[in-house]
Amino acid sequence: MRLFAALATLLLVAGFATGASAHAALVSVDPASGSILKTAPKAVELRFNETVTPGAIRLIDGAGRARDDARIEAAGETISVVMPPDLPQGTAVVSYRVISQDGHPVAGSVIFSVGAPTATKPPTSTDAGLSALIWLARIGLYLGLFVGVGGVFFARWIAWSMTGMTVPRMALLIGIPSAIVSLGVLGLDLLGLPPAALVTAAPWKVAFATSAGPALLVAVASMLLAIMALRSAWYARAFAMIAFIGVGLSLAMTGHAATAPPEMLTRPAIFFHGLGVAFWIGALAPLAALVSKPATAALPVVNRFSRMAVLAVGMLALTGLGLAIVQLERPSALIDTRYGAILSIKLGLAVLLLALAALNRFRLTSALARDEKAAPALRRSILLECAIALGIFALVAGWRFTPPPRTIVPETPLAIHIHTDKAMFQVLVSPGKAGANDFVLQLMTGEGTLLGAKEVTLILSLPERGIEPMAQAASLGPDGYWHVRKVELPFAGRWHVRIDALVTDFEQITLEDDLELAP
Repeated sequence: MRLFAALATLLLVAGFATGASAHAALVSVDPASGSILKTAPKAVELRFNETVTPGAIRLIDGAGRARDDARIEAAGETISVVMPPDLPQGTAVVSYRVISQDGHPVAGSVIFSVGAPTATKPPTSTDAGLSALIWLARIGLYLGLFVGVGGVFFARWIAWSMTGMTVPRMALLIGIPSAIVSLGVLGLDLLGLPPAALVTAAPWKVAFATSAGPALLVAVASMLLAIMALRSAWYARAFAMIAFIGVGLSLAMTGHAATAPPEMLTRPAIFFHGLGVAFWIGALAPLAALVSKPATAALPVVNRFSRMAVLAVGMLALTGLGLAIVQLERPSALIDTRYGAILSIKLGLAVLLLALAALNRFRLTSALARDEKAAPALRRSILLECAIALGIFALVAGWRFTPPPRTIVPETPLAIHIHTDKAMFQVLVSPGKAGANDFVLQLMTGEGTLLGAKEVTLILSLPERGIEPMAQAASLGPDGYWHVRKVELPFAGRWHVRIDALVTDFEQITLEDDLELAP
C-alpha cells in the first residue's frame, strides 16, 4: 500500500504542473524601445504573449543612476513599471527579468530618451560563472536521472543482477545535489542575483514557486528511491519501477518541450521520451561490466536488452520527431536558430548511437555467442556509446539558454509619431537596427482620419556621420499604408526622418522628426 501511495503522490504532484503554458515572449512595449519623448512617460508597459511573474526589474535614469523608487504592477500578460515623478532628461533603461510559466527567465531591456539622448547603457546580462553553474548542474541532473535511475531499473528489471552498479550509484550521488543546486541557481537567474546570494532564502523561494520546483522534487524523490532499490530488499524492484516512472514525470512537469501546446500531446511525448532515454542510456554502464564476464552469463542479458531496446528506440524516434516538429515549426529553423543548431548536432550524435547499437546487436553480440574473444570489441563499442551519450547531455543542457523557435516573436518595431495641426504621420521601422529596415507610413489628418496622398517620399539623413539626405519613394499597399522596404541604414545613431506627402498637384505636406537607430 505504501508503494501505491508513493506512486499516487508522484502522479498528484505532476497533475499540479499541467497548467503551464509556452515560453513567454515580449509582444509590445509602450513607449516603444528607442523612442525619443518630449516628457517622461508615466509608466513603461511590457506586454507578453502569456501571463508572467516579475523577477528583477530595474530602472536606470538618464543620469546613469539605478533607481529603486519605480513601482512594479503586474496584471496577467502586462507588467507596468511606473516611473518616478523626478525622472531626469536623457536616455533611461528599463531592464526586465520575468518568469514565464515554464519556469524559465525571460530578460531584456527597453531604452527611451526624455529630451536629448545620453550614453546610458543597459546593465550587463547574466554572469558567465552562473551560466556555467546552471549548465553543469543540468548535466549532473541528467546523469542522475538517466544513468543512475535508468541503470538501477536495468539491474532490477532487465539484468536481474546487480553487476556494474558502480557507475549508476555514482551518477545518483552526483544527480541529487545537482538537482538541489539546479533549483537554487534557477532562483538566482530569475532574480538576476550573484552566486553569493545562494545562501539567502529569496532565490530558493522564487524558484520553488515555478513549475521547476515540484519537477525537481520529483527528480530527487526518484533518485532517492533508486538508491533504496540498490539494496537487496523485498521492495527493491517496486522502488526501481517507481523511480523509473518518476524520471518521465519530472521531465514532463516543466521545460520548453513539456509546456508547448497542445500539452495533452507534448507532455506524454516528453514523458515517454524520457523513459526511452533512461532505458537505453541507463543500461550502457551495466552492460559494459557484464560483457567482461563469461559469455554464458552476459549473453542472455544482452539478448534480452536488445529485443526490448528496439521498442525503446522506436518510441524515442516517434516522440522525438513529434517534439521537434512542435518546437521548430519550420524546417529552416534547424539552420537559422541556435535551438535548431543544437538539435541538428544532437540528431547527428543520435544517429551515431543508433549505428553503434545496430553494430552491437547484429554483429558483435552474435560474434560473442561464437567466441568469447569478441567481448573486448563489444565492450569498447558500449563505452563509446557512453561517451556519445555524455556529449548529448552536455549539448542538450545548452537548450536551457536557448528558447525554441516556436516562442520567438518578431521584435517590436521602432515607432515614431509626428504630429502637427494639419496632419499626423505614424512611422514604424522594423527591426529598428543598423542594416536593412522596412518602413511603414500611416498618414492621417489632424483629426485622425485617413489622409489620401498621390505620392509619398521618405527622406533619411544622419548628420552626425556626414550622411546627406537619401530619398526613397514609398508605395501604397493593400492595407492602406505606405511602404518602403529594405532601406539600408549602415550606422546606428540619430537619423533625421522627413516625409513629403503630395496631397494634390498643388499641395504637399511635409513632416519631420528624429529616430534613434539601435546598433
